[in-house]
Amino acid sequence: MNINAMLKLTISMAIFGSIGFFTTQTGLPAVELVFIRCICATIFLGSLWFLTGGHKTEVWQKSELLKTIVCGVFIVLNWVFLFKAFEVMSISIAISIYNLAPIFVLLLGSVFLAEKMGIRSILATIVCFFGSILIVGIESFTSISQFMNSGFVWALLSAICYALTMFTSKTIKGLSSYALTFVQTIVGIIMLFPLCDFSAFQGLSQTNWLYILGTGFIHTGFVYYLFFDSIRNLSTVIVSVLVFVDPVVAILLDAVLLSFRPSLLQTLGILMIFGSILYTVFNPNTTSKK
Repeated sequence: MNINAMLKLTISMAIFGSIGFFTTQTGLPAVELVFIRCICATIFLGSLWFLTGGHKTEVWQKSELLKTIVCGVFIVLNWVFLFKAFEVMSISIAISIYNLAPIFVLLLGSVFLAEKMGIRSILATIVCFFGSILIVGIESFTSISQFMNSGFVWALLSAICYALTMFTSKTIKGLSSYALTFVQTIVGIIMLFPLCDFSAFQGLSQTNWLYILGTGFIHTGFVYYLFFDSIRNLSTVIVSVLVFVDPVVAILLDAVLLSFRPSLLQTLGILMIFGSILYTVFNPNTTSKK
């Protein structure tokens, strides 16, 4: 067992778990924050890529580059939707819904990779769905429009885009992790530049900028470095366990720093979601080839 790689992945997930708190302190809307994040990550990871000489040995293939660009679109949309969810709902609720992504990966596999879903995986998916309904506090909504504006849709879209990111990235084999991320963040800059309201950057305090740069250089640049440097040296099972450090830290910070107190039904929803995801991840018989 690679203890060094496990430690790096654990640290990266713990740091990423604080991104919700950082996001709420930046004073920036989702699109503008992701735009700055992409710039910071491009500078940080691009510098590492060039300093290590990785750019000299990179093998570029047209098909791989196209897949990377598509993957970049998905990951940028994932960030924007997640940050928009943070704007209108509790971090704990948004993160719980966001972590439905493995279930969506399972569904994508059944559709595109001829992986037949067993009855247990179907039941786990249904439990996750009802858990997500409970966690958003459905009992407090009096109309469909109120429910739609709760942030649930943004969080769900972020989970879907995260799943598409994971699903697409599995098909990219030739590019290094640095090249992959460098291209993706460049895609983000190009995508979001015409959508940015640059007046949003006016009047920001020094504290706001510290949190903004933190989300860019720490939560994207440094975390991605630790993540990609460790994940290829660990088994899928170990990775699947350690990624849950992220939502645990996020929920704890939300409770301690932002005074989030879930209702009984929301607590039940959180347990249903993570219980079903853990079951799906560690049950080897949830899917089979047709």
